[in-house]
Amino acid sequence: MTEFHAALGQFLNYRSALRKKQPERILYLAVSFDIYDDFFAVNFIQEVIAEHQVKLLIFDPLREEVVLWIN
Repeated sequence: MTEFHAALGQFLNYRSALRKKQPERILYLAVSFDIYDDFFAVNFIQEVIAEHQVKLLIFDPLREEVVLWIN
């Protein structure tokens, strides 16, 4: 949970800064599939992601490829 809070805080700060310099850019939070499949299945985490309109990029670190984009 601590790592999620740190990642979310960094994401939100970076997105705010990016909007001022390059408002056309879209920022995604990258998450490995294992973490997404386990941790992001929790209702509270889903609610936080929806509330902050966080876009997700889900990747497979072993195959080194993107599995899913979530807008």
